Amino acid sequence: MNKKIFIILPHKDQFIKNYAGSASIWVKDFFKDSKYKNNIKIFGSTNNTKNVFIKKNYVNIKIPKIKIFSKSKFYINKLVNFCKSENPSIIEIHNRPSYLIKIAEKIRHTNFILVIHNDPLNLKGSVSINERKRLLEICYKIYFVSTWVEEKFFNGLDKNFYTNFRTLYPSINRINKFPKKDKLIIFSGKLNTAKGFDKFALAVSKILDNFKDWKSIAIGDEPREKYSFKHKRLDFTGWISQDDVLKLYNKSSITVAPSLWEEPFGRSSLEAGSRGNAVIISKRGGLPETINNPIFLKDVTSNNIYQEISKLILNPKLLKKRQIDNFNKPIHLIKNNIKIMDDDRSSAIKPSKIINLNFNRKLKILHVYNRAEKIGGRIYFISTGKKIENGLIRLGHDVEGISDRDLLSYSSKIRGKDILNKIFLEKTLYYRPDLILMGHVNTINEDTFYKIKKTCGNLIFSQWYEDNLTLSGPDFQKNFSNLKTNFKYIDNFFISTHPDDVSKKNNRIRYHFLPTPVDKNVEKLNIYNLTNYTYDVFFAMSHGVNRGTIKSGKKDERENFIKELISLNKDIKFDIYGYKNRNPVWSESFYSAISRSSMAVNLNRGKPKKYSSSNRIGSLIGNGLLTFMDYKKKFNHFFNNNEIIFYHNKYDLSEKISYYKENPNSSKKIAKNGQKKYFKLFNEIEVAKYIVDESINGTSLPAWKKYLR
Repeated sequence: MNKKIFIILPHKDQFIKNYAGSASIWVKDFFKDSKYKNNIKIFGSTNNTKNVFIKKNYVNIKIPKIKIFSKSKFYINKLVNFCKSENPSIIEIHNRPSYLIKIAEKIRHTNFILVIHNDPLNLKGSVSINERKRLLEICYKIYFVSTWVEEKFFNGLDKNFYTNFRTLYPSINRINKFPKKDKLIIFSGKLNTAKGFDKFALAVSKILDNFKDWKSIAIGDEPREKYSFKHKRLDFTGWISQDDVLKLYNKSSITVAPSLWEEPFGRSSLEAGSRGNAVIISKRGGLPETINNPIFLKDVTSNNIYQEISKLILNPKLLKKRQIDNFNKPIHLIKNNIKIMDDDRSSAIKPSKIINLNFNRKLKILHVYNRAEKIGGRIYFISTGKKIENGLIRLGHDVEGISDRDLLSYSSKIRGKDILNKIFLEKTLYYRPDLILMGHVNTINEDTFYKIKKTCGNLIFSQWYEDNLTLSGPDFQKNFSNLKTNFKYIDNFFISTHPDDVSKKNNRIRYHFLPTPVDKNVEKLNIYNLTNYTYDVFFAMSHGVNRGTIKSGKKDERENFIKELISLNKDIKFDIYGYKNRNPVWSESFYSAISRSSMAVNLNRGKPKKYSSSNRIGSLIGNGLLTFMDYKKKFNHFFNNNEIIFYHNKYDLSEKISYYKENPNSSKKIAKNGQKKYFKLFNEIEVAKYIVDESINGTSLPAWKKYLR
């Protein structure tokens, strides 16, 4: 199993101790105790790799210093090449939605994780609603560093529509012992107006004037804004490593984060609180989510900052209580959040296909098949899809349906396909099924499958298919070509022949035999009880695609077989549909037609294959006709000679037809036995339960399983 995980930083991030940004610190922190650390490669573009956090797992992409050169484009192209060559299971991208979009266009069969550290409405690739929808469709998971960031991302979107996201906070390790404190006040961050540094500097200068035994340190820099604040007990460190910052927090008593801009999170207050600082913050952005017990500034003014610091200095007991509370109750611990991240990674690497289904728990199932609404539903009487759906409902499952062929017919061929894919995607994302069951569906775009798989990680796709997929079967190339897009995404394939005979072009799919079901509300005749039949033998074919009329010039080998059979049985009255100038028969006319004969031949196209049959077999046996079937189809594994009549060739069939015409009592007895056995083995509930069991849990015990060979 491929467990490679690629973590991609913004190309401007410096993955080194002194200049690490929020994304780099996140990656460093979440790497250390991850169970996947030996599987991770971290990609970045660092000027000086001497002091990178994690040398062994770091891949540095050096970008040429050419002004006309697009650095991000170069970086992305290099990343794509790495991904193509090593095929990682997970690509985790930090704070660059635009990277993800571009990489996902080239790398399809992997799971993308996006971590958003800043306001998404200010990040290229996530500004518009459509861009954010696209990200949700592509990503296996999106993490936000605060609920504030999450709410910004879902501005204009229905959050209930999606489940592949969570807030996962930047985190900190605890220290065991409360550190010794100095009379020290800290500011950490960019020394600019947006961060409120000017107001802090004015306030702290006044504090230092009034409280002679206190000192202050400003950590950080801002070359674009220069302030001339000077005080003999106010020191400026510039940018220093995170380790050095934490050492200062160990010593300091008070930390102030008076941001005027909407902080996505605010790491300084998290770190300061965990090291036993009383923390004064503004109510901006995600800052209130960083600490359990902050002191909030009503307004970010130098006077308010001065007043809150003064209260703490003048009340040592209050100051100590704030310090102890923050030290004892840090709210975002790395060990907890690493477990969340690793659990998600495990799921992404190997999505669980087993839901541990207890059948007291009913499923939501999206069933996509041709309901033939455009032709008035005339195929209802032989519709495998309808019978399966009835079985699912009778098992108590919630079933939502889409008639794919009808949607295609609403507009032009191209437009109809677009409509189908749009509805299929939207219904899946709104309905959130446990299982998508598709019958003969071949018009879902790969991109649609991809979006669904990324958004609904454990969703199972199963396909049922009645046409021939054996190499020697009729229309194999066409059938296979129609379905090849599905193969990448289908978990289970239910086919109307033995799995050993099918062309298994994709060995990740689990193949299962699908019998044609019968339904007590559809196959409701007992033809063996009738008398005075008009005909002896019924046979019907439709010349493909359930046609209502014979297609001009359309023929198959069954016509020759039937012609020869008729010539061998001059005294037998055949009632043949879809042959010569006689149109196929459907709906109530089909019921009327089969009721006029006592016997029927089940004959499908192509060479007889193990367990293959025409899907009309359920209609014939289920309604009580004595049914003849080619021995080579091996239905004798399920039925004996007192339930179905098996023949070896047209001459054998001819003799047996004549025999049972002359022995109507035997014919009726066998027809009744066959009907009873067929309903026992292949009723709609048994077949539906089998499909669900195999799809969800990979195990089933249908009534016919003991007969399979």
